Amino acid sequence: MSIYTINQYNQVLEACKEIFQKKTQDYGTAWRILRLPSITDQIFIKAQRIRSIQEKGTQKIDENISTEFIGIINYCVMGMMQIELKDNPDLEMDYKELKPLYDRLVDETQGLLKDKNHDYGEAWRDMRVSSITDIILMKLLRVKQIEDNQGKTLVSEGIKANYQDIINYAVFALIKLQNI
Repeated sequence: MSIYTINQYNQVLEACKEIFQKKTQDYGTAWRILRLPSITDQIFIKAQRIRSIQEKGTQKIDENISTEFIGIINYCVMGMMQIELKDNPDLEMDYKELKPLYDRLVDETQGLLKDKNHDYGEAWRDMRVSSITDIILMKLLRVKQIEDNQGKTLVSEGIKANYQDIINYAVFALIKLQNI
């Protein structure tokens, strides 16, 4: 993976983390009350809105799709945090406590990207943002199926791996949207 791609990836995730921090200051960690399927549904709603705007070519709410992709990334991180914190009953957590977890989960996700990018090259750079949106929606439907099966899979990756793929695709979309 090129240094250029790593720098772009890091810039996007730094912006996402900054928004996560500010929202944590505004709202606390109210998201801790959500069960994993509720987080998945929240991500689904955001991806569905992006697709709707892409198909209609217009929107009535003044939040652009970049904001929604950032939300997708942060909700995926929250989902992975919920998986990690499943035995922690605390609903209210301080950002200082969550920051190292956020950073570790994002670093693991970037590591996955580096491995996949090695095998696939930077094929994502030739993709349409609308195709990226569709892949995110497909992965969300997979996650919903896994959740409906109580997390059991026969040969498929689990929920966390799908969240990581969704984060990486959302980062790709944000990088591409900066270049449009």
